Amino acid sequence: MSLLADTATDTLPKLLVRNMKRFPKQIGMREKDRGIWQSHSWRDCYAHVHDFALGLAAAGFKRGDKLSVLGDNRARLYWAQLSAQALGGMAVPLYQDSIARELAFVLDHAEVSIVVAEDQEQVDKVLSLKGQLKSLRLVVYEDPLGMSAYTDDILRSFADMEEAGRAFAKEHPGYFEREMQQGGAQDVALLTYTSGTTGRSKGVQLSHANMIATSESFAGV
Repeated sequence: MSLLADTATDTLPKLLVRNMKRFPKQIGMREKDRGIWQSHSWRDCYAHVHDFALGLAAAGFKRGDKLSVLGDNRARLYWAQLSAQALGGMAVPLYQDSIARELAFVLDHAEVSIVVAEDQEQVDKVLSLKGQLKSLRLVVYEDPLGMSAYTDDILRSFADMEEAGRAFAKEHPGYFEREMQQGGAQDVALLTYTSGTTGRSKGVQLSHANMIATSESFAGV
């Protein structure tokens, strides 16, 4: 039976919760850090998504808002996207090698309010565009290396967001679960932009149903 037939598993964040409950200690994600593979259990993945999502809520992120990620294949960038989706928002992944002009078009066109950037290099790109992006409210960096001298009040670290989320959870018990349960299969999960080789990039809306059905097809091959 398809996961989409059950409202308990019809969105990506709900599937994360399912996996956390069924396979808490099993590896949910792996990533290579300085040449060494690091593993994250489903329980760890859920905890990060829960805390970061509530950090987003504390920062004013709400249903229908958009969050972009900019960087390499890092676990925290995927957790950030799931966090936005858990609150009814949309993820807008960006090409990490995009030049500033290309980023400006997507971020403005999608009306992105929060960007989660991998490191100093990616943060610098976004900050250089700040004056052009009327919807941008917050830039979150994952890697703190080189960021200690930055004083822009639009900046927050990933760790600070999670800490804010834990504080928010104490004041708003059950908030994460209530918001996540409002989500459904037909909600837009992802806005992905074409490469623009034949003209301006175009935004493609992908629902949770689109992404889960595609995954089920791959798994069945």
